[in-house]
Amino acid sequence: MDPIEKTLSRLGEQLHGRLSMPGSDRYAAATAIWARPVGYMPRAVAHCRTNADVQSAIQAAREADLALSVRGGGHDWAGRALCGGLVIDLSCMNSTIVAADRRSARIGGGATASDVLGVTEPCGLVPVTGSCGAVGMAGFTLGGGYGPCIGRFGLALDNLLAVEIVLADGRIVTADEMNAVELFWALRGGGGNFGVVTAMQCRLHESPRLWSGMLLFPFSEARGVLEGCTHLAASAPDELSIQLGIMMSDESVPMVMIAPTWCGPAERGEDLIAPFHKLGTVLVSTIAEMSSRDRLGLFASHIVNGQRVFLETCWLPAIDSRSVDAMIEVMAAAVSPGCAIITHAFRGAASRIPVEATAFGLRRDHVLVEILASFADRSDCIEEHRHRQWAHDARRAFDAIALPGGYPNFLPRGDGERAAKSYGRNAERLTRVKRHFDPTNLFCSAIPLPALASAQTTA
Repeated sequence: MDPIEKTLSRLGEQLHGRLSMPGSDRYAAATAIWARPVGYMPRAVAHCRTNADVQSAIQAAREADLALSVRGGGHDWAGRALCGGLVIDLSCMNSTIVAADRRSARIGGGATASDVLGVTEPCGLVPVTGSCGAVGMAGFTLGGGYGPCIGRFGLALDNLLAVEIVLADGRIVTADEMNAVELFWALRGGGGNFGVVTAMQCRLHESPRLWSGMLLFPFSEARGVLEGCTHLAASAPDELSIQLGIMMSDESVPMVMIAPTWCGPAERGEDLIAPFHKLGTVLVSTIAEMSSRDRLGLFASHIVNGQRVFLETCWLPAIDSRSVDAMIEVMAAAVSPGCAIITHAFRGAASRIPVEATAFGLRRDHVLVEILASFADRSDCIEEHRHRQWAHDARRAFDAIALPGGYPNFLPRGDGERAAKSYGRNAERLTRVKRHFDPTNLFCSAIPLPALASAQTTA
């Protein structure tokens, strides 16, 4: 038995058989993530239930010099949940416990947004989540966390109160505003670069009754609809956020999408959203009063596990005539129904946090642009090239008007230059924290960091 096999065998005993290898059903389930991995698969998956399990897995990876990654929700376009070595699977650590004072909840490191809302919403409470129920709360929160209520509640990381983390040296640390303060600062924006987050304490809010849904308009009306939407958004209160974009129908016909969300007093929602119906010819409307769990399902039909996924991103100061022109030009050249451009607003409460308060590097009003190209994997090199090239060209179309950097949760592996620009004046401090808590870069599969990103390559 070679040293790696010996180490993994011992780890399997420590985990009481919860170590799976290629060919097993449990391995297949753990590696069946949104973005189908290409070119590498894990040597083993450690299905952890406790902090002690995580400690054992980290020790095994260090002893055998195995690449290490952490699978929470597994919803990451770059496949960072998997590596060619050992994967720590936290999907069993997905509990949510509402605190006695009902102001916060302890959320397990493997919990998805749907897991959490399934517990909190019946209590009339919600954390900050994004737009997809399958997204892991830990990765979403630690990297930033844009959501439909961002103007009222801020980023997900602005609502993070404490983190329980297993470090590279095996220590279990609680980081918050009073303990391990520098680590807590870095975790809010620096992602999973410092250890394995096994639990988070997140602020809860009284569950707003949302007015939300999706409006679809003909592509021929794109300019008028998008510019009209931008005009309405300019005077919107913090409680109203608007996602807009252009998506492809199953028949490969582009359609303009507007997804407004009102999270203020329910009686005002219908009136505030009504003007969006008048922007053009409404082909489809799903606007209704709904719960936060209902809102998570808005894009569910467009998200299928096992796809090949390419994603590009940029930040824009705002949506204006130039960015509308770029969106129209890009989507006119889309190569399949899996192509889309979707925006995420950053405003209100999120913009009022000082940039030095957390590691997140951009605290001015802006718009996050998500450029998505996905297709069913059939080992087709031509399709891969077409989709990758379209996504690349789409981002380049925004270069002249984009802000420096981009959303760290969406950046590709190894993109150190853009990572440095993304964190701005927080970059140097963030790098110091990384070197202190993970000097050997054991957690290199996480989102890219400045100066260290060159080491964050596919393992």
